Amino acid sequence: MALPDYDSPTSLKTFLDSRDMAMQKKFGQNFLINRQSRTRLIDALELQTGNSVWEIGPGLGAMTAALIEKGVRLTAFEIDRGFCAALRDFFSGYDTFRLVEGDVLKKWPEFASESIPDRLFGNLPYNIAAAIIGDMISRGVRFNRVVVTVQKEVALRMAAKPDTEDYSSFSVLCQWAYDVSPLMDLSGGCFWPQPNVTSRAVVMNKKEEWPMCADPVQFQSILRGLFSSRRKTVRNNFNAWLTLSPIPEKKGLAGNRSAVEELARSILSDASIDQGCRAETLALGDFLRLSDTVSTL
Repeated sequence: MALPDYDSPTSLKTFLDSRDMAMQKKFGQNFLINRQSRTRLIDALELQTGNSVWEIGPGLGAMTAALIEKGVRLTAFEIDRGFCAALRDFFSGYDTFRLVEGDVLKKWPEFASESIPDRLFGNLPYNIAAAIIGDMISRGVRFNRVVVTVQKEVALRMAAKPDTEDYSSFSVLCQWAYDVSPLMDLSGGCFWPQPNVTSRAVVMNKKEEWPMCADPVQFQSILRGLFSSRRKTVRNNFNAWLTLSPIPEKKGLAGNRSAVEELARSILSDASIDQGCRAETLALGDFLRLSDTVSTL
């Protein structure tokens, strides 16, 4: 079946109309109609023939077609039933193509249990971009290289440095697992329908040394705890985290508020953490060191 002209909003609309389909805002659907940008995104993946790739949100397959041409083994996750039908019509003849229909947030763990691909790629829906990336990292699933397009505000958070407005627990999580760098910004005019936001393509390269701590689950729990109330000091947030952890009971301090507070101060001191600072001033290494200090208890 002939592919639509992916550079032409008119062609795309005509195709949708011919199948009685419409763009669904709830899925954050926007087609990248700028050919040069699509080429640059594919090039950024640095693909080799035979690489395995996951594509999230292929839509009508503009990037899918380019990926298949590169000779990769492609698994595409698409939630829209109409798009899925079109993708099957376009690409079912390729034995290197597999379509997964449904919500990627629910579907991807099943396929990760089979094998983790070399690359992750996609124009991620704005409403779930951070959730997808964060969920995969939290579960220990990493790819050698990731190229994703997200809302610029999300991209800024992913690469933010300590003591900046965009720095958050999500920043630390991303930079714990990957080296994160911007590729390019994409204005609303690069897409159809045109969104009211600027997008940014981000490249993420897997860190060789990982997880860099004794207990990754505990590290993430401490990270969330210290950012739970941004206006509070590290001492206050860590004390709250410690109080709810199993450690006071393990140390025979359950219910002894002053003793738990003293233990919190001692741990922070041993980890060389300024107790009066706020979490957004701490670097990745500070969180890792604090987690490992807790692990020695």
